Amino acid sequence: MSKRNIEVSEERLVEEGEVAGDYLEQFLDILDFDGDIDLDVEGDRAMVSIDGGEDLDSLVGTDGAVLDALQELTRLAVQQELGDRSRLMLDIAGWRADKREALSEAGRAVAQRVLEAGDAEEMEPMSPFERKIIHDAIAEIEGVSSDSTGVEPNRRVVVLPA
Repeated sequence: MSKRNIEVSEERLVEEGEVAGDYLEQFLDILDFDGDIDLDVEGDRAMVSIDGGEDLDSLVGTDGAVLDALQELTRLAVQQELGDRSRLMLDIAGWRADKREALSEAGRAVAQRVLEAGDAEEMEPMSPFERKIIHDAIAEIEGVSSDSTGVEPNRRVVVLPA
């Protein structure tokens, strides 16, 4: 990929973030919720976060269900505006960031048990987002590896001795 394509891609992700930010700002206004919208680009995704409002927990919902739905609606709004499917990630009140840290820690704990016992260990079923976080955490630890097994919605990470 040429440098020009990388720049266009980054510009496109910034544009996705701006469209998403406008959509979410209108959404918060309709709900009469306070919140600060922050736009960023991480890797190959636009990242949008909403922080600061007292009511924001209701936009996360149980296990992030409302957040996932709002993220999908935001992706559809970006697609309607720009014409292409968006892979943007939405975080509200730091829920995804906190979840990422908790999952990374859980992956490291399982890896430590596998290193000590020498036996593979299966984790509980997880979403693709959650499994990727676990795989990334395990990849940083020498002496163990990870794989996914099963069929959605019961797909899970297996941590194996290397």
